Amino acid sequence: MNKTLAELEDGFRGEITVLLLQVNKGVTAKGAPYLSFQLQDKTGSMDAKYWNVPENLLYAYKPGMLVKVSGDVLCHQKQLQFRVNHMEEVNDEEYDIWNFVKSGPIAKDELQKEITAYVASIRNEAIHAITQAFITDYEKDFYTYPAAMKNHHDFVSGLATHVLGMLHMADALCKQYTLLNRDLLIAGVILHDIGKLIELSGAVVTDYTKEGKLLGHISIMQSKVEEKAKKLGYTGEEVLLLRHMILAHHGQYAYGSPVLPMIPEAEMLYLLDNMDARMQSMEKALAPIEPGGFTPRIFAMENRFLYKSTLEAVTNKK
Repeated sequence: MNKTLAELEDGFRGEITVLLLQVNKGVTAKGAPYLSFQLQDKTGSMDAKYWNVPENLLYAYKPGMLVKVSGDVLCHQKQLQFRVNHMEEVNDEEYDIWNFVKSGPIAKDELQKEITAYVASIRNEAIHAITQAFITDYEKDFYTYPAAMKNHHDFVSGLATHVLGMLHMADALCKQYTLLNRDLLIAGVILHDIGKLIELSGAVVTDYTKEGKLLGHISIMQSKVEEKAKKLGYTGEEVLLLRHMILAHHGQYAYGSPVLPMIPEAEMLYLLDNMDARMQSMEKALAPIEPGGFTPRIFAMENRFLYKSTLEAVTNKK
């Protein structure tokens, strides 16, 4: 039976099937070419080196490939590393790709059920129609894409997980702050990052597309909302405000928003987006840390160390 990466130990020798997450070329001090890989399956990742790689294979491997790798595991600088003797691509139709990628804590069916219910709860005709149209158009990708390439919700179904977390908070805060238009905020939460389905190249081993690099998801989505509204026959203020929320949802010029939030719903969308993203980034960073320990500096969190409380460990056991 094929071992997972989490099951490998120093001294293992044999064959595994993994996803190539990263592929880099290098040259040794003696001028010999070699390949560095980051291998991944659903249990984790591991660095690998292919020394003395045949010249005809130097450009044979690409990120996103499923491969069978034979070799052995050794401990290098206190980290396990796979030393490759042979590697060949496998037919990905014979394997379930979800066994090789990080997935979120909420099942796809549950994400779809809850988000569908939130869309159905929007009472304003124009806002509901526009939101439903986008969910219908992008349904498959919406429930599989990550929310980002790294930092937060960078896993399969990460975008939908991020959106659902924000929806739960938005619903509660609409009861607390009655000046908020619930329909507008719920729709803004659902729509704000759909542009990432065009900005990013796919759900697995994603990269930025040409449109993503040249336009960015904010610009892409606000334009698509206008386009979709015209197609559906809506031209009222609802359309203008939805576009404003998308343009303003990063909250600050320095973070990529071309305009600042000018309505309460846009301000709340920015706060919810930032809160959910940062808390997930903290959760991800602290997961491998023992209670009482610190993380390395985290660039996305203002280059701070994070501390894993011993109290948290006690609480989680209850």
